[in-house]
Amino acid sequence: MLELTPKEIMENRHMTINPCKTCEPVGAMFCALGAEKCMPHSHGSQGCCSYHRTVLSRHFKEPAIASSSSFTEGASVFGGRSNITTAVKNVFDIYKPDIMAIHTTCLSETIGDDVGSYIMDMEVPEGKTVLYASTPSYEGSHIQGFSNMMIGFMRYMTKKTGTPNGKVAIFPGWVNPGDDRELKKIAGLMGAEYIYFPDHEGILDHPMDGKSEYFHENAGTKAKDIGALGDCEKLISMGIYCSLEPSEYLKKEYKVPFSNIPVPVGVKLTDQYILELQKFTKKEVPKELEDERGRLVDLMLDSHQYVYKKKAAIYGDPDIVYGFTALCLELGMSPKYIITGTPKAHWEKEIKELMDQYGVDESEYVVKADTDLFYLHQLIKNESVDLLLGSSYGKQIAKAEDIPLVRMGFPVLDRYGNPIQATVGYAGAIRYTEKIVDAMMDRQDRDAADEDFDVVM
Repeated sequence: MLELTPKEIMENRHMTINPCKTCEPVGAMFCALGAEKCMPHSHGSQGCCSYHRTVLSRHFKEPAIASSSSFTEGASVFGGRSNITTAVKNVFDIYKPDIMAIHTTCLSETIGDDVGSYIMDMEVPEGKTVLYASTPSYEGSHIQGFSNMMIGFMRYMTKKTGTPNGKVAIFPGWVNPGDDRELKKIAGLMGAEYIYFPDHEGILDHPMDGKSEYFHENAGTKAKDIGALGDCEKLISMGIYCSLEPSEYLKKEYKVPFSNIPVPVGVKLTDQYILELQKFTKKEVPKELEDERGRLVDLMLDSHQYVYKKKAAIYGDPDIVYGFTALCLELGMSPKYIITGTPKAHWEKEIKELMDQYGVDESEYVVKADTDLFYLHQLIKNESVDLLLGSSYGKQIAKAEDIPLVRMGFPVLDRYGNPIQATVGYAGAIRYTEKIVDAMMDRQDRDAADEDFDVVM
C-alpha cells in the first residue's frame, strides 16, 4: 500500500501525488443534476464524460445521467460546433429534458470552442433551455466547477420582474441529498417560504419505486424557481467556496442581498443557519429544533471523555473541512492537520481564525490548501494522529498507519448509506458525533489488555 511514503517532507513539489480533489466538470455535472428534468452535457470526449459520471455514481450509488459531444480526432482539430449542434438535437429528441446544461472540458477549452455563440445559433425547441458554463479541468477543482455551473444557470434562466415574491433563496453548496432534506426541514420548521437551488433530493437518492425513467417527477429545482431567484427578498448561501461567487452574481445582477455562512456542521454553525432564517421569517425557533439541539449537546457532554484532546487529521473540500474542524473543536478534539486540494489560499486564514476562537496556538496544527494526500501522509509519518476524517481516498493512509477513519465529504466510494443521511444540522452532528466516538471506543476495545476489556466503558 503506502508504507513506502517517505517521512522527510518534500517541499516545493511541482506535481500532485494522490490528489485531494477532482476536476471542475465533475462539480458542474453534479450541480446540473440538481435541476428538474435537466440533462448535464459534457462538451468533450466520451472518456471525460464517463469518468465524471463514474465518480458521481460510485459516491451516490445512483445513476448519474449525462450526455457527451463525443469528440474524435476531427473535432479536436476543427472544433466541436458540429458535434454539439447534433448532440443538442439528439438529446431533446430522445431524452426530452427541459434543460440541457453544457459544461466544457480540457479539450474543448484548449481548442477554444466558443460554446456561448454555438448556443445562440442553435435551434432549441420551444419551451426548452440550453445553457453552459466554462469548466476547464486543468484549473481549480470540482468545487469551482459547481460554482461556475450555478452562475451558468442564473445567467441563462434567472429574471427580475420587479415584484418581490416573498421568498428566501437558499444555496446549500456541495452537500448530499440527505443534507438537502435536513436543510429544507429546518427552513420549513422556521416558517420560511424558500427557493432551494440546487436540490438533489429525489434525484440522487431516488426511492425504489419500480419505475424506469430518465427524469423523476417533482425532483430537483424547478425551472420556474430558478427563473424566480431574481425576485427573492434575501439569499442565504452556505459554503464560501461553493456559494460565494453565485451569491455575488445574484446580488450584482438582480440586487438580491445575501448572507454567506459556513456549511452548518455542528452546534454553532447550525445555530447560525437558524438565526439567518429567523432574521427573514421573524418567527420563534420551534421546540422541535431546540430539543434536537439539546440532545446533541447532551450527547457531546456524555461522551467527551473518549474524544477529549484526541488528534484528528481532516481533509477534503474546503467548505466541509471547515465545518468538521468546527465540530471537532466543539467535541474538545485537537484538529492537527487540516488540508484541502482546492487552490484557495484565503481558506488557510479562515481556518486559523476558527482555531483562534478556541484558543489553539498555530504551533499545534498545520493547515494547507492546494495540496494532496501524499503531503498529509508525510505529516502523519512525522507525528501521528488518533483519527482521520475525510473521503474514501484516505483509507490507504488509514491502513498504512493503523489509524481509524471516519468517512465524510466527497467522495465516499467504499461504504453505503452516507449520501442519504444528514451531515448538516443538529441531526447530522448527532450522527457524526456517534461515528467519531464509536471509532475511538472501537480502537480502545481493540487495543485493551484482557484485564481492561470490559462491557461497560
